Amino acid sequence: MIRRRSALALLAAAPLSLHVGAALASSPPVFASGGVAINGTDPVAYFDEGRPVAGAQGIAADWNGARWLFSSQANRDRFAADPEAFAPAYGGYCAWAASRGYVADTVPEAWTIHAGRLFLNASLRIRRRWERDIPGNVALADANWPAILG
Repeated sequence: MIRRRSALALLAAAPLSLHVGAALASSPPVFASGGVAINGTDPVAYFDEGRPVAGAQGIAADWNGARWLFSSQANRDRFAADPEAFAPAYGGYCAWAASRGYVADTVPEAWTIHAGRLFLNASLRIRRRWERDIPGNVALADANWPAILG
């Protein structure tokens, strides 16, 4: 009877261990759908226009393993001169998720600029959670980053 329970416990745990292994797979340093960072949104526009603006395929720069699109050549040039000043924190992954120790995709509409840094979130609902304690969440996410990439 004991052997049977042990065998059943191992079988029951097998799918869980496979799921955890997949969750621990390495993530690239930048969230990029189809190789394009922040879903093709111009990162400089968040700072200059205060809103997400779609970039153009013909105005691009490659940085940190991803292609970044811009709405103007001037924005591309500013980014190229200092990409870390404009690129979203945590590689464009969800800032809330990073504060909780994991990576998640983002949407361009769920954004915040705090202390000169651009933060993206998985949804507007998650952004509201993020905004409840931005300094505390930033401290947690900074402590987790980049180790959560795997």
